[in-house]
Amino acid sequence: MLTLWIVVPCFNEEEVLPETASRLSALMKELMYENRISGESRVCFVNDGSADSTWEKIRSLHESDPLFAGLCLSRNRGHQNALLAGLMLARTHADAVISMDADLQDDPGAVRAFLEQYENGCDIVYGVRSSRASDSFFKRSSAESFYRLMKFLGAELVFNHADYRLMSRRALDALAEYEEVNLFLRGIAPQLGFRSACVEYERAERFAGKSKYPLKKMLSFAFDGVSSFSVRPLRAALVLGGAAFAVSIVILIYCLIRHLCGKTVSGWTSLGVSIWALGGLQLLMIGVVGEYVGKVYLETKKRPRYIIEETLL
Repeated sequence: MLTLWIVVPCFNEEEVLPETASRLSALMKELMYENRISGESRVCFVNDGSADSTWEKIRSLHESDPLFAGLCLSRNRGHQNALLAGLMLARTHADAVISMDADLQDDPGAVRAFLEQYENGCDIVYGVRSSRASDSFFKRSSAESFYRLMKFLGAELVFNHADYRLMSRRALDALAEYEEVNLFLRGIAPQLGFRSACVEYERAERFAGKSKYPLKKMLSFAFDGVSSFSVRPLRAALVLGGAAFAVSIVILIYCLIRHLCGKTVSGWTSLGVSIWALGGLQLLMIGVVGEYVGKVYLETKKRPRYIIEETLL
């Protein structure tokens, strides 16, 4: 019988955790009663260095019901690393693992459809939002623009999919081969190449607490996705550099003509604009290159992506 684990990364989720645990417990016990999953199935909460009582609540859940497992990281390592830590623990115990957020925006009811696709032979099942009607105009437009940008840059992403997915043990074993420090799991999953399917669901509002992804973090996460799966920004630096050089030749010819005509004073405006434009372009491209160099620097250190402080099984 299928052993299923649900991995839930948590960062300062003390407000929503009791309700999340209650809903997932009801779902898992229903599936056990229907003989769809084994009694060895678990819900694993991963504490990502929370500053509130999240870990204490996870410990209490584990002590009251063996259905709940817990994993505590030594410090905050970010959502992607916390999720990976849970997935790597789960793959040693489960046949299939579902990852979802703790805020109950991912509909637990979609788990049944995930299992149906898994039983049909899919190693990866993506949870895809059926619509973004509940999002603000800014969030909806920025999110959709991000997916289109990633596609334009050559990265393979599932449109409107975040980190709500099912992965088989075989897929997780393949994921373990990816050792990069700069994680972008929703970009890695399609690269694994196993048979996959999509399940649509209606994404709800956060049940309680505040979003852990303000605009600054969203932008940082988006750039991590771009720089982890595409070198086109570096190629853009080459193209823009060539274009700037071509413009500089035109400016040079213009300046020479003005000089021969004895009207060099009138060229101060174009000269100033050229200096500022080229200087800004150079700094922008140096910044892009610097981001990639920084990622290479972090990768060469081969530091651990996370350190586990305590495990509750």
